[in-house]
Amino acid sequence: MFFDPLYILVIIATLVVSGGAQLYIRSTYGRWSRIANAAGLTGSQVAEFLRDNARFGNRPGRDAITAITVSPGVLSDHFDPRDRSLALSEAVATQPSVAAMAIAAHEVGHAQQVAEGSALMQLRGTLVPAVSFGPSLAYLFIIGGIILNMTGLLTIGILLFGLAVLFSVLTLPVEIQASQKALAMLESTGVVTTQQDRDGANAMLRAAALTYLAGAIAAVLTLLYFLTLARRSN
Repeated sequence: MFFDPLYILVIIATLVVSGGAQLYIRSTYGRWSRIANAAGLTGSQVAEFLRDNARFGNRPGRDAITAITVSPGVLSDHFDPRDRSLALSEAVATQPSVAAMAIAAHEVGHAQQVAEGSALMQLRGTLVPAVSFGPSLAYLFIIGGIILNMTGLLTIGILLFGLAVLFSVLTLPVEIQASQKALAMLESTGVVTTQQDRDGANAMLRAAALTYLAGAIAAVLTLLYFLTLARRSN
């Protein structure tokens, strides 16, 4: 497997796609993190303002987002639907940049998805337990199936890996929907008032979506390779 030219090609392709996407989002973030947003709000202030002023289905904002905290790391921003807490990386939480505004609004967009009962969000959520351990087990079954020449083990591994691929593919529309909600909230609440802010927010959210697209492409390519292995073993 590891000396298969096709496998090497898949690895190179995934590295190029994923690496290119990461470089693009870091470049975009680097540019817009140096430009202040017109409202002069930090990421934390944007999240708080949207929580207090945007619509979250039938829930009040403070129920849709129970806490806004600072998370260690760079671009470690996330919304946890289990306890409806929102964590922002330190740079995003404390800087009044266009990038911080867009990232914070995107995470609030996830809170809005949960509050409104987004079907995409719910479907992806059902796969979380499986993908938390699925990929590791998948590789064990796949490698075991190849070494022991057991098609059954290989098939189980591919099925487990397929769940991770499905999660990755579902993540893309979930993230795009959250970005759309973020832009709508920024406009409707009056946080965004200038064309520069609109352009910067759009650029940041497009770059973020590209990373999820790259992840989905890499996962699908790997799954297709594993399927070719299964065909060879038959």
